[in-house]
Amino acid sequence: MASRAAAVRRPPESEPTIAYVQADGLAVMKIVKHCHEESTTNMDIAQGALLGLVVENRLEITNCFPFPKQTDETMDEEEYQLAMMRRLRRVNVDHFHVGWYQSADVGNFLSLPLLESQFHYQTSIEESVVVIYDTQKSSRGFLTLKAYRLTPQAIEMYKEGEFTPEAILKLKVGFENLFTEVPFYIKNSPMTNIMMSELAEMVPEEEGSKFLDLGTATVLENQLRCLMDRVDELNQEAIKFNRFQQLVSRQQQDKHRYLQKRAQENAARVAKDELPLPEEDINKLFRPHPVPPRLNPMIIAGQINTYSQAISQFCSQSLAKLYITQALQSAKESSSNK
Repeated sequence: MASRAAAVRRPPESEPTIAYVQADGLAVMKIVKHCHEESTTNMDIAQGALLGLVVENRLEITNCFPFPKQTDETMDEEEYQLAMMRRLRRVNVDHFHVGWYQSADVGNFLSLPLLESQFHYQTSIEESVVVIYDTQKSSRGFLTLKAYRLTPQAIEMYKEGEFTPEAILKLKVGFENLFTEVPFYIKNSPMTNIMMSELAEMVPEEEGSKFLDLGTATVLENQLRCLMDRVDELNQEAIKFNRFQQLVSRQQQDKHRYLQKRAQENAARVAKDELPLPEEDINKLFRPHPVPPRLNPMIIAGQINTYSQAISQFCSQSLAKLYITQALQSAKESSSNK
């Protein structure tokens, strides 16, 4: 993915302020089609390039195209992207690279590869965003398209390449300020709006049978299962870090005992008019343990936060529907018993 961002390099400028992302209906339909094709056929993550331009504080996405599959070793990704953008320019289509998109399953998109890819994109194309499309939620009737950008603190952390607890604490980076969400809007042309109005009149009206559709139940169940998996992973990371702290504490005690013993031996030698023992590099005797990186636990915590927010959003709606259907079912059973 890093090479994909390197296909278009621009000179560094001042950090732009992107207030919101505006996508054309055509680009959104292409993203939806590509993501659903990959999820139903190969169960792979769909990824592609976003094309458009920046107008004042608005990032407009006017077109897109998918990345070649990683199984195709004969195709160079950079050459493919450059060739696609050259062909689009010939037919007078916006060919400026403004980011990339990726499919997700039940909000499961935060990962080390995504962080690395967006870092390379944002450092080479400053106004770039990553658009996440959730295939499973959308298939249940909840269109989920979100745009994200790395925060300046996250970019600085990745530039330094230090993911130790001290470095992260110094930069004040946490899972809550790793990514920032940019408002995402879909814009259609007037002709498209007219066509959609005509199609809406052709579609027969619903008789109210789907107002109490419990489609959120499956989404909530999958999100709870994924949340449990992420909590288990975070617990394993916490166990690793606690083990590291125990090793460091035990090593400090060994160092202290060694220094005390050495001081006693030197005092005894001085009392016997002997030369003290030569000083030794204590770091060679007690090599420091490698600090486990804290980036992966931070990403897992961010994914847990994403699941929690989604569950909180859907729970109220699902519980309200369940209580309403329960009341209707009770009323129906009481009327049938009479």
